[in-house]
Amino acid sequence: MATRTVLISGPESARIAAATALHHARQGSETLLLAADDPHRAVDDLLGVRLGSEPVGLERCLAAVRIDEQAAFRSALDGYRDRLAPALDLVGAQPLDPEELTPLPGTRALALLRALARAEAEVLVVAAPAPAELIATLALPAQLERYLARLLPEQRQAARALRPLLAGLAGVPMPTDKLFEARAAASAALAEAGAAVTAPGTTVRLVLDAARPAPRALARIRAGLALHGLPLDAVVAHGAHPASAVDSPDPWLARTAARQREQLADLAAQLDVPLLTARQPDGSLEALAEQLYRAGAPGVPASGEPWTEDRLAAENLLIWHLPLPGADREDLELLRRGDELVLGAGSYRRVVALPSALRRCTVSGAGLVDGTLSVRFTPDPALWPRGQRDPSDGSV
Repeated sequence: MATRTVLISGPESARIAAATALHHARQGSETLLLAADDPHRAVDDLLGVRLGSEPVGLERCLAAVRIDEQAAFRSALDGYRDRLAPALDLVGAQPLDPEELTPLPGTRALALLRALARAEAEVLVVAAPAPAELIATLALPAQLERYLARLLPEQRQAARALRPLLAGLAGVPMPTDKLFEARAAASAALAEAGAAVTAPGTTVRLVLDAARPAPRALARIRAGLALHGLPLDAVVAHGAHPASAVDSPDPWLARTAARQREQLADLAAQLDVPLLTARQPDGSLEALAEQLYRAGAPGVPASGEPWTEDRLAAENLLIWHLPLPGADREDLELLRRGDELVLGAGSYRRVVALPSALRRCTVSGAGLVDGTLSVRFTPDPALWPRGQRDPSDGSV
């Protein structure tokens, strides 16, 4: 059975994640709560348990674990130490001993990806890092694989017979097969992590402060998620006033609660996913789970990956569509670079390889309508004579 993975990010993500995991466990699903939020152990404090790299059983169907940056870092380097030794010898570098290794900036992202790929549970609930860090982490496998493909293409392995000759001409040793073995191992690890990120059951759930909903900031985060094809299944407004507060005898509380209710109603109208509300954190995790999921947990939305519309017969066009809910036209950037599109939405970037049919076209325009970026492609007569179709390309 495929794992249902829910990554919860934003203020009070630890508390929302713990309540979410409790809900799924009490529905009978084998649930694992993964603490990957911060080094300050907010999840540990909520549960009253010091979490480590081995799962701790909390109750029937529920266990919790914390990502181990140190172990993930050492494991990653252990896998490549022998393979990279010849390359290090070329530059006279001395490898580090295991006891010298300490996590570097970025190792938390690697640890989270490793944990996602190896988790064994029906439901995996992650108390995730802040949204910007989470998006960067989930985009990492595709980005690193692209770098590997550019810096060390697999096709170079075909030139093994020429390496002795090249070494003689250059006067220095050429990279050995160990380097390509390391590249293959890295590619396999990235594929494993990427499969966990893009699995049909993987979604992101954003948490915001009900007192300060910040709809524009939420829209920018949504656009960043959508740019990388990461589905958002719900938004949680945490710290909401109870419904009875609007009738409070305290005028300030009544006005504040009424304004908050209006703001959240406006926000819900702008969203195409559920807006869940949770009151101030003064109750138990059981009460919070009941508040959030009294109508059931959100389902898995449709994938937001790009797709191509065929208008060749009518308009001599192919239209490439990418859902970008929340995107602002002024924040969008679009650049054609060879067989790729470089896309930008605010501070977020993604490089997308074009389907083969679109590679033989020129970009003739683009627009953002109803939260979808549409790029128009016209067949290039020099590469694709008009009227000729490409039946081998399943994208059109």
